[in-house]
Amino acid sequence: MFKKLVAIEPVSLIPSAEQKLHDYAEEVIMYEDIPKDNEEIIRRIGDADAVLLSYTSRIDKEVLDACPNIRYIGMCCSLYSPESANVDILSANAKNITVYGIRDYGDQGVVEYVVSELVRYLHGFGEKQWKELPIEITDLKVGIVGLGTSGQMIAAALQAFGADMYYYSRTRKPEEEARDIKYLPLKELLNTVDVVCTCLNKNVILFHEEQFEWLGNHKIMFNTSIGPSHDVSALEKWLEHGDNEFFCDTAGALGDETGKLLTNPHVNCMQVSTGRTKQAFDRLSEKVLNNIEKFLKDNNM
Repeated sequence: MFKKLVAIEPVSLIPSAEQKLHDYAEEVIMYEDIPKDNEEIIRRIGDADAVLLSYTSRIDKEVLDACPNIRYIGMCCSLYSPESANVDILSANAKNITVYGIRDYGDQGVVEYVVSELVRYLHGFGEKQWKELPIEITDLKVGIVGLGTSGQMIAAALQAFGADMYYYSRTRKPEEEARDIKYLPLKELLNTVDVVCTCLNKNVILFHEEQFEWLGNHKIMFNTSIGPSHDVSALEKWLEHGDNEFFCDTAGALGDETGKLLTNPHVNCMQVSTGRTKQAFDRLSEKVLNNIEKFLKDNNM
C-alpha cells in the first residue's frame, strides 16, 4: 500500500475506480483542476509516493528532483513511447521511479467518428458532398498512415464497407496484409488513395509540403492522432486549392495555435475528443487500476 497517492489533475476515473484508490493508499488526494505550472505541481505532490496525471499536465525533471518520495507515476492517458510521453520517463527511471501508462481505451469512438464523417461527406448528408453524385465507401481507395491498434481498427471498419485499403507504417504488418490491407511506400500510397487517415503517435509530424504534393488534390484527409500529423503551413497551402477537405476531432489534432484554420471552410473540426465515451472511461479506469495493482504486487506492497 502507498502512504500517499495524489492525482494532480482530473484523471477521468469513474466514481467506483476513484473509491477503489483508497484500497491502495493510506491517503488519497484528488485535485479537480489543472495545475498552472511546475510550482503548483510540486506543491500538490508534496511527500506523496504515488502520483496520477492525465494528458493535460507534464511531470519533468524539475518536478521529479523536487519530489524525492515518488515511487510510482500512473499516466491516466496514452503512453506509446518515452519521446511522446508527458512524463520525463528517462529521468524517472534514473531515479528508480516506475512509470506506467495505458493505451487502446478510446479507439472505438475514433473509428465511429471516421466512419460517420466519411459517410456524411460522401453522401452529402451535411452541407457538403464530395462528388456530384453521392457515392458509397465501396471501392474507395483509402490509405492508413500508422497501422497501430486504431489504424487497424479503422482499416477493418472501412474494409467491411468495401473500401480498397492500403497502409504505410514504419514496420510491415504481415498479418494485416493477409487481410488484403496492402502495403505501399508513403509516396506511392499518397499517389494512389482518395482518402488518407493518419494514426500516428503524438509529436510525429509526417506531412510536409512534399507529402501534400504527393497526395494531390480533390482528396480527403483525416487526422486521428492526439496532435497534428502535419506541418500547419503545409496543410493550409494544400487547402488553398479549394477541393481538398481535412477532418479532425479536436483543435489539438489540427495544431493551429492561431485558431485561424478553424474558420477555414475546408477544415472540419468537431472540437471534441471522439474517443472520450462512457465506455472509454470504463476501460481507462480498469487499466489504471490494473497498473497500480501490478506495481504493488511486484513490489510486495
